[in-house]
Amino acid sequence: MKILAIGGTGFIGPSTVAQLQQAGHSVTVFHRGKAKTPLDANDLIGDRRQLDQHRATFAREKFDVIVDFILSSERQARQLMDTFRGIAGRVVALSSMDVYRAWGVFYGLEPGGLEPMPIDENAALRTQRQTYPTEVLKKLQQLLPWVDDEYDKVPVERAILGDNELPGAVVRLPMVYGPGDFLHRLHPFLKPMDDRRPHILFANDVAAMRTPRGYVENVAAGIALVAMSPQAEGRIFNVGEPETFSELEWARKIAKITRWAGEFIVLPHDKAPPHLHWPGNTAQHLVVSTERIRTELGYVEPVAADEAMRRTIAWERANPPESPATQSNYEAEDAALAKLNAPV
Repeated sequence: MKILAIGGTGFIGPSTVAQLQQAGHSVTVFHRGKAKTPLDANDLIGDRRQLDQHRATFAREKFDVIVDFILSSERQARQLMDTFRGIAGRVVALSSMDVYRAWGVFYGLEPGGLEPMPIDENAALRTQRQTYPTEVLKKLQQLLPWVDDEYDKVPVERAILGDNELPGAVVRLPMVYGPGDFLHRLHPFLKPMDDRRPHILFANDVAAMRTPRGYVENVAAGIALVAMSPQAEGRIFNVGEPETFSELEWARKIAKITRWAGEFIVLPHDKAPPHLHWPGNTAQHLVVSTERIRTELGYVEPVAADEAMRRTIAWERANPPESPATQSNYEAEDAALAKLNAPV
């Protein structure tokens, strides 16, 4: 098949392109020319915001599948469908698990009680158009230039799946980690381990918090599988690890690989330093089922969990963040621990 990857030069794109090429497909990457095309794939230079201006070129190429990595808003999704309707076979859109109502509850933007777990593809979606608190969205835009002020994957999905002429499929992504992770998701755990801290502290609600994750090559394998599977038309698939671990369980997995010999200490929420608190509603866990893609398409992770962790740790150590999203505050942690252990 001939496959066009829109914005496939970032974190997840190169792994997806590689797996599509290894499966024997011809891949072209549409990008702005500011990054190297993955694995010497064909490229088309252009701006995602002027996608419709390249319709004649796309029509000549006759792509079987379009994979859009950087859809942000309903406006962009409609432009995508208008551009490729009648000249491409089908579309695969990358979405996010932030479409689920549970994410809105976590961020305090969704009315009502907690959402039941686990979350599958039929779970309730957000009813509020605001996906994240303003300060969270601004930070996201600093890291991902393609995220616009209208960011909302819920109407994106409706536009992709609601077209009567151009079939679409949606892949909902978890928190993705691995080499190239611009959020450096392992750094807050790895740094104190590498600094040989004797203790790593958690607030009790954060220690128990469960969130969905996926290693970059494994997530890319799910995207590639949906792109290669005609039976995925009209379907939505969660992609991520089969088990949703707590923050403490996740930290223990890192400690096992690094052979960190320290102790994890879980403090009552009101005894933990403020920098160890999470701003969201930690009573709302985010446990997600990925059974559908495994059952319907036969998805299996190509990289084992321990190997994924080893590769990510090696990359994190070689590429520490210049400005960590989470700053360590060892002094505050030592003070909290000393106060907890002080005789009454």
